[in-house]
Amino acid sequence: MAASFPDGAYVDVPGLCKVVRVEELEAQGWSLNPGRYVGVAAGAQGDFEFTERLEELNEDLERLNAEALELHDRIGSAVRQLLEGNG
Repeated sequence: MAASFPDGAYVDVPGLCKVVRVEELEAQGWSLNPGRYVGVAAGAQGDFEFTERLEELNEDLERLNAEALELHDRIGSAVRQLLEGNG
């Protein structure tokens, strides 16, 4: 907290917190969703290369999908063996 409030006093921090008036709440349809008010922290969008990160995430997804398919096949095989053994 010291980094956000260095003097120990509250201040609005983009992406974290903001004091709003009742009129602003009413204008937002009484929504208490913080994202409507606090916005995005400065520099949050520029902290990474989007395309590079998307490629990394896609590789992870492909790996996880392959693992899921393998587990699906193993579970199906085990169930068939159980059913055949008890039939």
